[in-house]
Order: sequence, then C-alpha cells, then structure tokens
Amino acid sequence: MSARTRAVPARVPTSTYRLQVSAEQDLHSVAALLPHLHDLGADWVYLSPLLAAEPGSSHGYDVVAHDHLDPERGGEEGLAAVAETARRLGLGVLVDIVPNHVGVATPAADPWWWEVLRHGRDAEHAAAFDVDWDTAGQRLRIPVVGEDDLAEDGTIGHLTLALGEHGLELHYWDQAFPVAPGTASGLHDDPQEVHARQHYELVDWHRADDDLNYRRFFAVNTLAAVRVEEPEVFAETHVEIARWFREGLVDGLRVDHPDGLRDPRGYLDDLARLTGGAYVLVEKILEPGEELPASWATEGTTGYDALALVDRVLVDPAGEGPLDELGGRADFHAMVHDLKREVADGILGSETARIVRDLRRDVPRLPIGRGEDAVAELLACFPVYRSYLTPTDRDGEEHLTQAFEAARDRRPDLAATFDLLEPWLRDGGCDGARRFQQTSGMVMAKGVEDCAFYRYPRLTSLNEVGGDPSVFSTTVDDFHAAMARRQQDWPHAMTTLSTHDTKRGEDVRARIHVLAEAPHRWADALERLMDLVPLPDPGFASLLWQAAIGAWPADEGEQPGGDWRSRLHGYAEKAMREAGDRTTWTEPDETYEAAVHGAVDAALDREDVREVIGEVLGWTVDPGWSNALAAKLVALTMPGVPDVYQGSELWEQSLVDPDNRRPVDHDLRRSMLAAGPGSLVGGLEDPGTAKLHVVTTALRLRRDRPGLFTTYAGVGAEGPAADHVLAFDRGGALTVATRLPLGLVEGGGWGDTRLDLPPGRWRDVLTDRLTDGSVGSLLSAYPVALLVKED
Repeated sequence: MSARTRAVPARVPTSTYRLQVSAEQDLHSVAALLPHLHDLGADWVYLSPLLAAEPGSSHGYDVVAHDHLDPERGGEEGLAAVAETARRLGLGVLVDIVPNHVGVATPAADPWWWEVLRHGRDAEHAAAFDVDWDTAGQRLRIPVVGEDDLAEDGTIGHLTLALGEHGLELHYWDQAFPVAPGTASGLHDDPQEVHARQHYELVDWHRADDDLNYRRFFAVNTLAAVRVEEPEVFAETHVEIARWFREGLVDGLRVDHPDGLRDPRGYLDDLARLTGGAYVLVEKILEPGEELPASWATEGTTGYDALALVDRVLVDPAGEGPLDELGGRADFHAMVHDLKREVADGILGSETARIVRDLRRDVPRLPIGRGEDAVAELLACFPVYRSYLTPTDRDGEEHLTQAFEAARDRRPDLAATFDLLEPWLRDGGCDGARRFQQTSGMVMAKGVEDCAFYRYPRLTSLNEVGGDPSVFSTTVDDFHAAMARRQQDWPHAMTTLSTHDTKRGEDVRARIHVLAEAPHRWADALERLMDLVPLPDPGFASLLWQAAIGAWPADEGEQPGGDWRSRLHGYAEKAMREAGDRTTWTEPDETYEAAVHGAVDAALDREDVREVIGEVLGWTVDPGWSNALAAKLVALTMPGVPDVYQGSELWEQSLVDPDNRRPVDHDLRRSMLAAGPGSLVGGLEDPGTAKLHVVTTALRLRRDRPGLFTTYAGVGAEGPAADHVLAFDRGGALTVATRLPLGLVEGGGWGDTRLDLPPGRWRDVLTDRLTDGSVGSLLSAYPVALLVKED
C-alpha cells in the first residue's frame, strides 16, 4: 500500500446515509428529509442512481439516457432542491453511478439502443455497445422469442407491423422494435420478411446462454454493456455527471460494478479528471486476503470487506465443528468451483465463447471446443473476482497464476491448451485477456452470490456479499490487525452493515450469529422442525428456518409495504430458485415449491411449529439485539466512513431484495429521535430505541469531533469474561462492545472483568457516566459503550 499516492479529496464525509430514490421517494422528498438526517448525525446523503432509467424502474440501475436526470425521480429541479438544502445544512451529496451498462428492456426508451437496432453497425452510437457483429451475419441477436412462437420453418408467431411513436415498428407481442429505412413499404408487408431484413434478429430466449453477441450485465439480457473505455463514449455517458460537479450539485460518487469495465483503473483516472479529484468509492468485492489496487483513483470500497470482518468477530468459533456436523461438512470451495463451471458453460456460455473468439484472432490454432473448455475451467478456478492486467499494469497477475495451477490440477487433459492460452491471457494488451478479466467477475457473482450462498446452510449469517462462508470467525487480535491496516491504507473507505444488495439485513444476521453459541440447541430445534414439516431438501430447510428466525418480527403486519407472510413467501421463492438445484426461475418444480411454501404457512399457522420457533426466539432475540448493537457501534466507529442504510437506525430485519428496498417509515424515526433515548436493549416488541440512540450518538460524535477518530489501537481486557470484550481506541473515542452474549449470560456475566483503559478520565457518551474500567458497571445499561476522554 505504500505505492498509494493519490491526494485526499478536498472534501471527505465522516458518515453517509443511503437513500433509495424512486418515484415514491423522489428527490423532492429527499430534500425534505435532509433536516432529519442532519439531526440524526449524518454528514452526507448517499443516493441511488438518478439518471433517466427504464420506465417504472424501482432501483435506477437500468439507465437509458445519460444526458438528463430521471423525471420520475424528481429531475433537475429535484436535485437542485437536494443540493440547496444540503448546502444550507452543511451536508455533502454522494451519488451512485452506473458506468458498465444501460437498460434495453424497452428499446424505444434508450435512444442509443434504438438507433443501433435501426441502423446496425453504421449507427452513430454503435461503438458505444460491446457487440460482436461478425459472428452473427452483422445482426444483433435479441433473445426474446418464446419457444411456442417459433415454427419449424423459422417464422416467429405474434410478429406484426404497426405504426408507433417512431414510425413503422416491428412488434413481437407488446415489444416494439424499429424498422430500418428502406426495408419495408408499409403495414401490409410480410412481417417475417421485414424481420429478415433488419440489423437485429429476434431469437429464442434460450439462445442467450450460448449464442448471444452483445455483452451484458451478468446474465441479464435487458442490460447491455457500454464501452466507457472509449474516450468519446466516456464523454457522452458522463455529460450529466460532469454538470453535477461543474455546478456544485454533487460532492462524490459511488461507482457501480467497476469489475465489468475493460479498464477500471483507466476509468477511475478519467473520472478523477472529470470531477476534479472528488471523493469516489467503488463497489468492489474483495475476497479474504485480497487487496484493492493501490494505484486506483478511489478512496476505497463500499464496505463489504468491512462487513465480513464485523460479522465474524461476533461469531463464536466453538460453534464451527458442531455446525459442520449438522450441515454434513459440505466443501464450500468445491461447491463454488462446480457452480462457477456450470455458469461458465451455461447462462454465461455466450461470454465464454466470445473470449475464445477474441483469443483466436491472436491464436488461430486454438481449437474452439477445447478452447471454450479450457477458458471455462480457468473461469471456474479463478480465486477472486478478477485481475487487472493492462499493457502497463500487472495488478492481480498472481491470481491468474493460481487459476492456471488449479485448472491444470483438475484438468490435466487440457494441459496443452492451457500452455497455448497462458502467454496470451497474461498479455494485458490482448483483447481475449481483457475480456477474460471482464467475465471472471460475472462468473464469480452468478456462481457464488446468486447460487452457492443459497446452498450452503451451515451458518447463513456468513453467506453475505463480500464474505467467504467457509471463513467462520475472526479473532479479536486479527480484527485489530485488520483495522490498523485499514486506518493506515484506506482510512476513507466506506464501512457498512446493510445495503440494497445484502442477502440478509444486519440485525437478521446478528440474531443468526447466536446459533453458533448454542449449536446443539439449534440442532435439536431444527430436527423438530424438520419432523413437523418435512422438506425434500434438508439443507434448504435449514437455510429457510434460519431466515425465518432471524427476520421474525414483533408484529407480523407492521412493516410498511407488505406483511410478514408475503415477505417470507417472497424470500422462500427467490432463495430456492436462486439455489437452482431443485427448482429454477425458468423451469419451476411446482411440487417442490409447494412443499416449501407449505413450510412458510406452517411457520405462521401451526401451533406446534410456532412453539418450536418461539423456543428458539426465546434464547436468540435478546442476544441477537446485543449483537446488533455491537455490530452497529463497531461499524460506525471503526476506521472508514460509516454508511447507514435507509431505516437501519432501527432494527433492520429485511431479507434479500426486493424486501430490503421496501419503503421506510421516516416519520416514525423522526418522532422517536425527538422523544429521546430509552435505557433498555428491549425485546421483540422494541422497534429499536436503543439502536437509534447508539446510531445518532456515534454519528454526531464523528461529525462534530472528527479529531477523536484519527488513529487505531486495540484495547484489551482482563478478568473472567475478557474474551467477551471487543474494544478499540480511535484517538480519543473508545468503543466497547459485547461479544458472544449468550455465553456471557450463561457463564455468569462480567464478574470482575476490567478494561485496560489508557490513562485519563473516560466518560460513556451513551449514558453520560464516568467509568473506572469495570465492564459490568459500564455495560449495565447497554451492551456497548462509547467512551470519550475528558481533558
């Protein structure tokens, strides 16, 4: 990290508060909410994508135009209102941007895509899209046709000509596509013949897996990748973003999915020039032990690496063996390899084939079949998301070496092909090597996050983006060492516990952690649940019951936007289809899915099942709240810039999206903040009074006294419960958090455990009480404390 020489941006947040901007919560609503966020203690507001998106988009990651803000999200007037209010309050503005892809689900909504479909390779913006025209007879393949609409002679059913907003259009059902000039005379032409003359070809949707000729975002056919590595494409896709900085509307950016870019470092350099060196974060997933390239023009990641450490320091290592036995000792990494290989051969087979086509331009003697086999195996063996080789950079080359070693061990029959490929894949100027790097992260994400995480049920609080579920826990000493490195190398990177992409909300995970403290008790409960509600897949049953227990609410109808039953059914459907071993999105197994949904209903309707769930809640809820407060205070005060995901200042018990993107009751939070703190952790019925107090106290201290958070040193403890303490000094602010709370209570409490406090008088700002270092006295009101040294 000593090579990192980038100057610190002129303005850096002390914290952020993330908001999902939508038609329901537009920029005008955000502007009205900013005084509350300021009162909460937030330093910057952090907004989801704002550029014009697909009609009706709830998230904004499907941008369709780069030259204006989305009118449904408040448009230019809305952003101006946010900026004006933020300036008045002293808040900064951080905005999420999406450089890798655009939305093409509604072709007419994206003027560039419509133009390319209409004019083909000669379109003005054809170079903006990553299309292999030569492989498909100069036609862009669009995988939208249902198999029932394909006749043996190649004709397509429900294909018609119609007059639309853009003139004569070719319609397939309710989807509209342009008609190229000179290819049709009018409505009475044969639509099949007109289709044959277009620059695009509507094909069976199944062909997306192995016959597509445009790069996508992962396996999403309706998100087409753009080539921001080309200077003119960068300029045109950042024209509105440039205006934000020119007019002082925005202070920083969060870059979505940089691993999809051809040259992330080059892109960040371009962005730095555009923004004048503003604060920039990257949504980069780091595997355990992996480092972010020091040469990148960024202040760090969006915090999944921090999340993984916070979770694991709160997990009891003694639970690993018993939970291994319960889960059948599944080899997670073997599972990951096999699932990644399925992805490389299956839903991303088109991308694998294109890598080989690119490589064959330099290595024409590379056999297509063996080449695709070898490339798919290397993608499956790649140990991290990607490397970053360019003609001048060798970042991550060691991971390519590891991939070749592993692939040769697994597939000695491909040794000659690997020998042929290796020098070219190490060449950062080779097109095939650059595309391999863009694809390896896609394979990792689809194989691990979207599949393996739903098949590995050992302790599902560890199945989180940016974490390796096979890494069960982290020692306090290792946590301190990691934080010291973070303070030195990436002091302004983001820390987070919940995002719009987390598989389980932070407090769901905090409660599931408790299972590791009583694995035999959990095993007994799980066995009883499986006896009461048998499911075909015991592993999935464990994952489902953990989700239910972790997210179980006080009032099953209290959440805005949906009730508990529908939420749990929605989670069950997504989880089992993402797992993909018993049922899938495209080929659902109705019998299996009915059994799973039956288990959800049983959890809510059957007294015998609810009795077991109630017993588990009886010994997990309060320790779970303790873990939740510990995780929150640690994340808010550790090195980095803490983000509070919308609503997570109270208990955050959402499950995977779309559940974690539900509307937030900010009026409730505003009234609770005005009412002041409670003094108890609370139980199942408490919406999170103690958590709100912890959040606002920590955020205000970081914002108002940043000088207390400039260094890092672990603080030890002595006594019978010393292992239950996690404490560190940030240079005047000292965090104390409880670890393994169930074992603490069952072991007799704190006893004579004392902190090794640095010299001086220390006051807990949560309770406004001085401490002499006695942990039992210090943590008598809350399981956490935030100490400030009195001068």
